[in-house]
Amino acid sequence: MTKHSELMLPYLHEVVSLLQIEVSPEQVDKIANFDDFLFDYNKKINLTRIVDPLEVAVKHFGDSLTLLSQKELFAGARVIDVGAGAGFPGIPLAIMRPDMQLTLVDSLRKRTQFLSELIEKLAITNVDVVWGRAEDIGQNPKYREKFDGVIARAVAPLNILAELCLPLIKVGGHFWALKGPKADSEVSAADRAIALLGGKVTSHESVFLPLTEDCRSLVCISKQSLTPRTYPRKAGVPERQPL
Repeated sequence: MTKHSELMLPYLHEVVSLLQIEVSPEQVDKIANFDDFLFDYNKKINLTRIVDPLEVAVKHFGDSLTLLSQKELFAGARVIDVGAGAGFPGIPLAIMRPDMQLTLVDSLRKRTQFLSELIEKLAITNVDVVWGRAEDIGQNPKYREKFDGVIARAVAPLNILAELCLPLIKVGGHFWALKGPKADSEVSAADRAIALLGGKVTSHESVFLPLTEDCRSLVCISKQSLTPRTYPRKAGVPERQPL
């Protein structure tokens, strides 16, 4: 039987070429193993609705790798992926940037179990997995304002997401939200929350994904000042009562 990655990799090679990203044979192998493991695991529990080889190459891996253009992701940076889900964008970033330390957070035990098994299979040593709600982790001294960067993809509207993510970043660090093509309204609606939580939008880029007509928005928020201790609020409150 043909492995899923055998169908996906030709598209991936086109995607990284068009994005002008250099990928080593070892990194390609890890991405292929990730793809096959996810495809098989997805038959047991629903981790992703994207299974078409072209869409996986573009919308999962290509979308994740657009973060490599961010110069603030420096060597040695500690980065946390909030709502890591099936491992995007955290795992591709960890594969491509072994010089960074990634922490993957998800609130569902079955997803963190998948991520732990995936990391073991890929023999990735620069990734930790944490099971928990972002609201609780943001109030935990072990994690609060300890990270140089936070990344989040397809988790929540930006005014909610800001409360989940900004408390985790050191002053001077950055938060990247990978959003859909029409993020302008989200950014405007989140202005008050971002400022209250100590952040400021520093860039808002449109990213066109190769081989498709899809467009994404990459919103970067810098941490300007400490987040007030009252945030994040208790689990579920940011979603019910957005700032």
